[in-house]
Amino acid sequence: MGFSRNSLGEGEQVILHMRTHGKALVRPAVAMVLLGAALGVGIAVLPASTQPSGVWAAVGLFVALVLWLALLPFLRWLTTTYSVTDRRIMTRRGILSKSGYDLPLHRVVNVNYERSLTDRMLGCGTLVLETAAGQPLTLQDLPEVEHVHMTINDLLFRRDGGHVRDGWSEHGEW
Repeated sequence: MGFSRNSLGEGEQVILHMRTHGKALVRPAVAMVLLGAALGVGIAVLPASTQPSGVWAAVGLFVALVLWLALLPFLRWLTTTYSVTDRRIMTRRGILSKSGYDLPLHRVVNVNYERSLTDRMLGCGTLVLETAAGQPLTLQDLPEVEHVHMTINDLLFRRDGGHVRDGWSEHGEW
């Protein structure tokens, strides 16, 4: 889901393929537990005079809230992917309607990452890719963001035929 090998150009190689960090699934999991507990308590305190329609109403509300608070965020996480190839950075997302964004590597002028204390404990962070013209591409909650940062920098500044991509030759000349 989210990425198709058919979207690669001839000879293009996938270097990294990832989803956002699993921490995005904590809230849906907590919501499931709390909703299950609320359903059990709700059914237990229903007066006998409201049975069985009250139980069906509680179950219907439970199902609607599970779909909205747990299943929908899980499907968003599942269908959102980030891929780094030797030519571009691709984002794909969408459950029913799909959207994608491709940023050619030669357009990237700066790569930064940010990690909060929580991100450092969980091993994730935010990657910011800046271009000369346009808004930066921000990829939030990437697992192993430092590794992704280093990989993209290696792709940006690798040597091709004795020339470094940033314009300097291997002898330090422009």
